Amino acid sequence: MRESRKEYKTIDEFIGQFPADVQKILQELRSVIRETAPEATEAISYGIPTFKLHGNLVHFSAYRHHIGFYPTSSGIEKFRETLSAYELSRGTVRFPIDKPLPYDLIREIVLFRVKENQAKAVAKQGK
Repeated sequence: MRESRKEYKTIDEFIGQFPADVQKILQELRSVIRETAPEATEAISYGIPTFKLHGNLVHFSAYRHHIGFYPTSSGIEKFRETLSAYELSRGTVRFPIDKPLPYDLIREIVLFRVKENQAKAVAKQGK
């Protein structure tokens, strides 16, 4: 579904490449992340939408059959049991594109990642 090799400069530009129904899902996911981590900044990193707060916080994208959500390997490990209904890999969860996203769970994962990145930033300052 995604155009390969195109360089996107903004999340709006990235989302705009998809059909309207997928754009709606991605905009809702973006809003949930933004509301949960308002101090995070938006970027395109690794060619996909990224939220940054003291480093990469989470990434997301869309594919033919799923929405990819990338909360890093620590986010997957922490919520492995709760995420067990979904296809997982080291730093990725694949939510079926034809089913509602679990926004409450996504909020929990984003909050976990915010706390994790903030703790790392504090520890780094203390060195």
